[in-house]
Amino acid sequence: QVQLVESGGGLVQAGASLRLSCAASGLTFSRNDMGWFRQTPGKDREFVGSIARVTWSGSSTFYADSVKGRFTISRVNANNTVYLQMVNLKPEDTARYYCATRGASSGPYDYWGQGTQVTVSS
Repeated sequence: QVQLVESGGGLVQAGASLRLSCAASGLTFSRNDMGWFRQTPGKDREFVGSIARVTWSGSSTFYADSVKGRFTISRVNANNTVYLQMVNLKPEDTARYYCATRGASSGPYDYWGQGTQVTVSS
């Protein structure tokens, strides 16, 4: 059974940094794409970024324009963990952040975590 558990959220001031973690179990972690999404009440879930499965050339990363240059995704396959490093946080980054995974290299994500709340005050 695949499980994803996010942690690291909290309340911070604008300009601060946070690092979110997502611990995965029940899957061959290095063979899965990992994604981060966020959602605020009344809005659709928004793609934040992703890191591809491990290949001979490494793991490619992709980011939404709204976070490019401020957020960095990384993975430690030995620990089955993916990270979302966020710097220079803005109030508009306030959301519940979700980790997700998929076994295919494209298409919808198959499994989701419960999320962790990030609140950025101005």
